[in-house]
Amino acid sequence: MSVSDDSEFYGDEETILGLHRRVDDFDVDEWVHEHNENPGRPLPQEHPLIDTSHLHNPYAGVSYAWQLTETVDAFLQRLPPKTTEQINGIPWIYICNPFIYRVEKALGQSQGSKGNEDEAPEEEGSRTALVIEGGTERLGILRTFVDGTKKFQTAISAQEREISKERKLATRDILNLAHAAKVRAGKWMLFCPPNEVNDVWESVAKATANNELGIAAKVAPKPIEDDFRRDRLICIYTSDFANKADVGRVLQRLRELKLVENRGRFIYYKPDVFTYLGISSGNPWGLKSSIYSSRDIFR
Repeated sequence: MSVSDDSEFYGDEETILGLHRRVDDFDVDEWVHEHNENPGRPLPQEHPLIDTSHLHNPYAGVSYAWQLTETVDAFLQRLPPKTTEQINGIPWIYICNPFIYRVEKALGQSQGSKGNEDEAPEEEGSRTALVIEGGTERLGILRTFVDGTKKFQTAISAQEREISKERKLATRDILNLAHAAKVRAGKWMLFCPPNEVNDVWESVAKATANNELGIAAKVAPKPIEDDFRRDRLICIYTSDFANKADVGRVLQRLRELKLVENRGRFIYYKPDVFTYLGISSGNPWGLKSSIYSSRDIFR
């Protein structure tokens, strides 16, 4: 990355070049290689078979998740999101795609990240802790660049152009790091009113169990201080945020289930790495909190 002669971005040249050098020096492949000591958790030597039909459930034994020993209808009756309260023992209600192997929830590295224990079940070999460490470092570089840029006596428009470029580079680096370390899951996020959540969740749950959507799904239960006007969140997870064909396929199936635009709003797709790093709406780095929307064209 070079400082453009016609960018109107002037000031202390040595400081500016120093900021750019620090950005350029963040190499995803090198960072992963240097921190590639060990997986950080024991990996199973063989894929555990839940039963003779060779189905898998990373939520086996989790009381607030679907179990392979029950029908989906029985699960929906046992944990209806409209009335199941969000107490300490039930942060979310989960269902998996039993045809896709994922690491058992209790063995996932996300379990060591406070507040991030309930994202998608991890794929084997994922390095979630590594990604959180590297992503946090990259966000620190972004913050330093933004703060340093704003100190220069230059036009606001020139500063914003440079900051916008750096934000795009930071997003690219974080996504590349996550992909290299097999933290590739992401989710379509559906919001629906409480009086519709049972019906919407039923459609999502049955399609997930039938291998029609992604790797898993979850729904927010009833808050302790319930507000009938507050929408409930349903997340539909896919295995790889970079696989636009699969992300688009899941979106199309949601459309066929009449869960997208006909509900009066667009939906958005967020990679799990953004959740792990706290990149949400209004985040302090000024980054977009999603990478796709239902307005996008997927090929």
